[in-house]
Amino acid sequence: MSGTRPDGDERAGSGEPGAGLGNAVRRRRRALDLTLAAVAERSGLSVPFLSQIENERARPSMRSLQRIADGLRTTAVELLAASSAADRSVDVVRAKDDSGLATDTGVRALVRGSHQMHALEFTGAQHADREFLHGNDELMYVADGAAEVEADGRTFRLERGDTLYLTGGVRHRWRAAGPDTRVLLVSVSGHGPGS
Repeated sequence: MSGTRPDGDERAGSGEPGAGLGNAVRRRRRALDLTLAAVAERSGLSVPFLSQIENERARPSMRSLQRIADGLRTTAVELLAASSAADRSVDVVRAKDDSGLATDTGVRALVRGSHQMHALEFTGAQHADREFLHGNDELMYVADGAAEVEADGRTFRLERGDTLYLTGGVRHRWRAAGPDTRVLLVSVSGHGPGS
């Protein structure tokens, strides 16, 4: 049975789909030659919780995944991409597919695997409590509702159907302006096939 933890984190029962995120976190941590204690110190999360994530017994919220990614000097998008072995030239991602995140995060990957393009869908409340800085370009599309974005010293209100393009290196933060907001974020990375 699943139980919700603080910050929207959720315990995952064994054998549930989406079991690759913990392995991706473990591989990244080991590649950096870090202990769980070091990642806990860097991320502000507990060693037992990080262990549960790595062993697929807990699913992080998007916020916790971002904190883990910060501690591992990567991004949440990169960890999500690394969690999937679906590096196929043609791949269908179904709306019901499991992302490996806690079920109430309102975030799902639209592209699986490690590719040059990353795409995420954010649904519902998203908060501007975190600033982002990406090395490569990003496109934001508001499919439903509205979003407010702070970028390059200005604030932009985006309504349904609006897009915002950010070149790499622009600090930004964003939040959903209402509970029915759905935002698609598409970014490119400097690695993957063909680079």
